[in-house]
Amino acid sequence: MESLAMWFTQTLGAYVSKEAVVFIISMVPLLELRGGLLASALLQVPITTAIPLCIIGNIIPIPFILLFIKKIFALLKKLPFMRGIVEWLERRAMNRSDKIAAGEFVGLMLFVGVPLPGTGAWTGSLIAALLEIDFKKAILAEFLGIIIATVIMSVVSYGLLGAVL
Repeated sequence: MESLAMWFTQTLGAYVSKEAVVFIISMVPLLELRGGLLASALLQVPITTAIPLCIIGNIIPIPFILLFIKKIFALLKKLPFMRGIVEWLERRAMNRSDKIAAGEFVGLMLFVGVPLPGTGAWTGSLIAALLEIDFKKAILAEFLGIIIATVIMSVVSYGLLGAVL
């Protein structure tokens, strides 16, 4: 993920401000807030600026995914060259859904909050939509998960662990 964040940082950095780079990276699937905080540390964006940019950037896609992803997937499945990709995404998300389905709210919150490969707000939103979790419950669980991820990634990205200990 770090190399992908660096690529985005170098590529976008030539065209927009470093704060805009952090914001954009935070909205990108796979990178999300985790990549945004890594990029902000690389770009030496102050943590007090980086955290709100990353949180807002990571939150923006969530309602759109929750509300529209099933309709978008249904449309994409009608295109022969997209059907396999969409079905793969659905299978991938549902293979991870057991972690969420058991304790719906807490499961979704922890799935989004613990920064492991394949977790995060994008995948959490996709799973929540496919499991038809209540919209308000999903939004709140994902927001709290993003806060957990922010704390963890701030410690990792900015080396705050040494300051805390």
